[in-house]
Amino acid sequence: MRNHSDPGTSISIRPSASWVFSNLWRILAFGFGSGLLRPAPGTWGTLLGWALWAAVLQGRSDTVILAVLVLAFMLGCVACERAGRALGAPDHGGMVWDEIVAFWLVLWLAPQTLAAQAVAFVLFRLFDIAKPQPVRYFDSRLKGGFGVMFDDLIAAVYTLLVMAVLVTLGAFA
Repeated sequence: MRNHSDPGTSISIRPSASWVFSNLWRILAFGFGSGLLRPAPGTWGTLLGWALWAAVLQGRSDTVILAVLVLAFMLGCVACERAGRALGAPDHGGMVWDEIVAFWLVLWLAPQTLAAQAVAFVLFRLFDIAKPQPVRYFDSRLKGGFGVMFDDLIAAVYTLLVMAVLVTLGAFA
């Protein structure tokens, strides 16, 4: 991991569970602790997002889901900003609230079958990890909590575009 305040300094920060759970903003930024899991904390965070979707959001009205997404995005901006500043690592890999919220957007707009959701999960993780343009552009240019949250929304849009093509081709019929 690199310290973004000093690009020449390589740092390795692995916050403890006690550090994460000592502050509500950190708990949120670290996806209720899922960002502490290794390897691939982003994948664990996305899996938690999927579980939360199934348990709490799936089947809710579009108005409720949109309101939750907007609120979760705004809270994520603050949580990731504060946790990143406290760590000295503005986009720490353990901060997974961005994956959770972006994947909720995907799950909201994707077909509501387990097969479609599984394909969407794989696509989202691929786009989030590979960071194709303009994901990489926004990831490198937008800073702070908003930057952490925003690049995952672009990965979600890529996922939804591929899902739309698959639906058009009858992949989930």
